[in-house]
Amino acid sequence: MKQVVQNYKSGELAVLDVPVPGCKPGGVLVRTAFSLISTGTELMKVSEAGMSMLGKARSRPDQVAKVMQSVATNGVPATYRKVMGKLDSYTPLGYSLCGVVEQVGTGIDDVKVGDLVACAGNEHALHAELNWVPKNLYARVPDGLAPRHAAFGTVGSIALQGVRQGESRLGEVALVIGLGLIGQLVVQLLAASGVRVVGVDPDPARCELAESLGAAACGDPASAAVEAAVAELTDGHGVDQVYLAAGGGSNQPVELAARLCRDRGRVVDIGKCRLDLPWNAYYEKELDVRFSRSYGPGRYDPEYELEGRDYPIGYVRWTERRNLACFLDLVARGRVDVDPLVSHIADFDDAVETYQRLKDGDLKAVAVLFRYPEQAAEAEAPAVAVPAVKRGSTAVSSPTRAARTPVRLAFVGAGNYATSMLLPHLAQRDGVELSTVVTTTALSAANAQRKFGFAEATTDLEAVLGDKSIDAVFVVTRHSSHAELTRKALLAGKTVFVEKPLALTEDELSGVLAAVEESGNDRLQVGFNRRFAPLLQEARNRFGARTGPASLRYLVNAGQLTHGSWYLQQGTEGSRFAGEGGHFIDTASWLLDADPVSVYAVAPSGNEDLQVVLRYPDGSTATISYVTTGAPGFPKETLDLVADGKVLRLDDFVRASVYARKRWVSSRLPKARDKGQSAELAAFVKAVRTGGPMPVPLESLVATTSATLAVQAGLAGGAPVTLASAR
Repeated sequence: MKQVVQNYKSGELAVLDVPVPGCKPGGVLVRTAFSLISTGTELMKVSEAGMSMLGKARSRPDQVAKVMQSVATNGVPATYRKVMGKLDSYTPLGYSLCGVVEQVGTGIDDVKVGDLVACAGNEHALHAELNWVPKNLYARVPDGLAPRHAAFGTVGSIALQGVRQGESRLGEVALVIGLGLIGQLVVQLLAASGVRVVGVDPDPARCELAESLGAAACGDPASAAVEAAVAELTDGHGVDQVYLAAGGGSNQPVELAARLCRDRGRVVDIGKCRLDLPWNAYYEKELDVRFSRSYGPGRYDPEYELEGRDYPIGYVRWTERRNLACFLDLVARGRVDVDPLVSHIADFDDAVETYQRLKDGDLKAVAVLFRYPEQAAEAEAPAVAVPAVKRGSTAVSSPTRAARTPVRLAFVGAGNYATSMLLPHLAQRDGVELSTVVTTTALSAANAQRKFGFAEATTDLEAVLGDKSIDAVFVVTRHSSHAELTRKALLAGKTVFVEKPLALTEDELSGVLAAVEESGNDRLQVGFNRRFAPLLQEARNRFGARTGPASLRYLVNAGQLTHGSWYLQQGTEGSRFAGEGGHFIDTASWLLDADPVSVYAVAPSGNEDLQVVLRYPDGSTATISYVTTGAPGFPKETLDLVADGKVLRLDDFVRASVYARKRWVSSRLPKARDKGQSAELAAFVKAVRTGGPMPVPLESLVATTSATLAVQAGLAGGAPVTLASAR
């Protein structure tokens, strides 16, 4: 299928061929009829992409701050790879469309194939021939409403939410500053509510349009006519509400709002304009400044938008979805007229030219629609037992095929970690062929194919698992899917590399092991990369063998998560420690050359800090302090191993030392933090190619996973958890 994309690094716009998205549970697959260009938001993004790197940095200081923090935590090379990987990727455009339901996912019963729906979301209502849309981001189009008009649903919801934030009442007077697409819709919604409206915009044509759609008066912000109209309509008191629907870097809108608003009036920010509030003016009138967050309640809440968990109507009357349905109803009943806003309808194939004309100013428009060709469907689309590792009668330690080169790999998932920490190493490795990349979103697969040279990109997992020419499958998806995808790949006879964690529950772990037993396929590696780090391996060799029990202390300064991180979705993705704690348990067990026999975990109330104590068969102990409340400038990982009169010290994979009869200290100026990904992948590829043993025994992977899961049981029970081997 085709999709409009932009490269944020170069500013290039393109209509790209990408895989058809899969129809996941909890949503529908929609074939687009019309999609709407937001001439404000989208053109700002297009213009921003054309800036220099310095210009991009100046326009997004929030992202610059994140980059600097990443440099402090991960080092310059790793951060550079991550940032440039994100910049040099195709990103989608669009967030408002109307189309026909082509496929219905499980759990959906409110629409059927063939229904016309309006869709929202900058990840789901894109300028693309097909989109997968979750339940709370679509609404059925009322009978008789034209698809091109229903495509306004999302921007209409934005305007509607802004009006709701203003709490307008019958007979009041409102000022709308900025008469672009959102401003024109706000004017109509207010007029339909019995509010008299004064509009402000420097473009005479937009002022004329707003007056034809219900505004009492409109004018240039610098003209005396606007102030005169406000004075006449309000008896000199000032307007009851001001709606800021303007963009740009001028502070004029907020200054005008203060001047024309009445005492204790309301100022609602809908657009993205400069908000350098003149303190005296706002203080003296005690103005109520409010923000309108996009389409309404539910926006930026993944449980609402992605998982379909609605808010009870008795508590939240107007959600994203209910706003969308309400706006469609208003248009269908003729209370809002969007047809005069349509300046241009372009064929979808002409998308790049249309954007360029808008950017250059050749096409003056309030709203532009893309019209899609009608096409046929393209395709169907407390005591915790460590589980015993049982291999079927056909299990062997060599591969089920003769060794050959190149090794053909498939990736399931192509997110930040895969594209910054795994694929750059594999793409440069001799004897490796990147065969297929599978993602649930079409554009991420296309990006990975373009950047790393995959032969194919698809959203069809079953086709990959059934491809006998593929030797190994990498599972690099969100945590909740790891166990099931690993199980399927093992049953398909593939060698599997799965990023940590292997499983989030004991049942998931048992399911993976059942697949090993059923298939006889034990060719599995989990991405515990730290044991492969060259610096740590050298320090371990310098430390040498030990004769007595050891004491190990591992401080992990994990830090706070940023708002919106999917790690916060603990209901589906597990706790932070369940997600990454296996890294540190595996490292401790490798250094101590044993699997733990018990786990004791405690946590202070009120935060996510953990103290995890692991006991080993020879009496050795490892204490992992996993903290989120530390200083961000302190190193992320520090480790001390003490035994037999010797001490091994690791400082965040930058420096290591061993204190024994002779002291050894690594170089003070390493090239970068190497946490072992390259060596880990080399060992995995070698095992696949030669049929030799996997880099880490399956029993060790299971023991580490069981110990990680036991932490939660230990916290709940308040006592040590014995890891009783079932073997």
